[in-house]
Amino acid sequence: MVLALFGLFIVLFLLNVPIGVALGISTILVLMGTDFTLYMIPQRMFSALDSTPLMAIPGFVFAGVLMSRGGISKYLISALKTYVGHLRGGLSVVTILACMIFAAISGSSPATAAAIGSIMIPGMVNAGYDKAYAMGLVAASGTLGILIPPSVPLIVYGVVAEESIGKLFMAGVLPGILLGTILVTAAIVYAKKHNYGGDSKATWKERWQATVKAIWGAVLPFLILGSIYTGICTPTEAAVVACFYTIIVSAFIYRELTFKDIRPILRETVNITSMIFLIIASAMLFALFLTNHQVPQSVANWISEANVNKWVFFLLTNLMFFVMGTFLEAVSIILITLPIFLPIVKYMGIDPVHFAIVMTVNMELAMITPPVGLNLFVVSGIAKEPLERVVRGVIPFIVLLIAVLALLVIFQDISLYLPSLMD
Repeated sequence: MVLALFGLFIVLFLLNVPIGVALGISTILVLMGTDFTLYMIPQRMFSALDSTPLMAIPGFVFAGVLMSRGGISKYLISALKTYVGHLRGGLSVVTILACMIFAAISGSSPATAAAIGSIMIPGMVNAGYDKAYAMGLVAASGTLGILIPPSVPLIVYGVVAEESIGKLFMAGVLPGILLGTILVTAAIVYAKKHNYGGDSKATWKERWQATVKAIWGAVLPFLILGSIYTGICTPTEAAVVACFYTIIVSAFIYRELTFKDIRPILRETVNITSMIFLIIASAMLFALFLTNHQVPQSVANWISEANVNKWVFFLLTNLMFFVMGTFLEAVSIILITLPIFLPIVKYMGIDPVHFAIVMTVNMELAMITPPVGLNLFVVSGIAKEPLERVVRGVIPFIVLLIAVLALLVIFQDISLYLPSLMD
């Protein structure tokens, strides 16, 4: 039955059926061959979505779309350019820093890549950067959207694993800064090697003016994360605060948000959110079938009998996540595999928060590995270039992400130090 389930899912996926639909149909077809009562299926799907923390997802997605359309991301990039845009490799540094700031608001990798890439790819190409490199840099830097809090995959992980979302968010801060620092260092070295210049140097007056203009957007990450970590707001409430703040800034301070923009913004938000929620609802059916057939327990028993230590377990799971990431997106992978691996993680004494960060970095790799890396499609669409050229540009960054993943596996305190301060 389990083989039939995975076989049906793979066949539907190869037929280009959307992931959420493929998960749901394959599970329902297999359940029809059991004594499972089918009228419980819609009940299970709706109950999977009946979770307050999940309501943070549309909030952060909406805030991210507003940022990209309401001028906030544009003015943040302009301010960063005045400070480092003139340096060797400065525009690539601006791209990475802008992605880090946008990531601290949107919680979405594709949204981060789209918002920053639409501005920075043309700017880097005009400054003499190789276009394949510029596209690869945006795709890779955009992955910070799911590591630096708030993060949609970490919210989903917290709901499934029943872990504190606040702790999970805090655990992503240092790894996100580490990855951002490594990307900045690599970008500077690459720019010096290829003699990439920057824009003309801004005066201190221009810097001050750009900073004043951008300060409204720069405050937003501190507003979101500060309200969560001080206990003033839950992540869901912080998402609502971010939406109201972004609307006020975009409409009344920058005056770039008009009534005619509301419909496309809502449409984009609903499209992204509904895709995520359909995957969650269908994956819960998928997980229900696996649980009823004791698949997690069987895998856990096999690993315990095989006497596999945690390092081998990390190696095997990372390899599996990497392979799955070539044809599935992040939320799907988490929802399919976490119910299986969570008992094993606890059995081996691995901190679930540490495992969440390791899993999230694997999901970052999934965003930039062909053929289904979402960031690759986003960047390809923005730059109007074939997917193959984007892949060529992103390969060096895949190597960097794997190196960061290895560091996070070996040195768990990078992930666990800040959450330990919350105890």
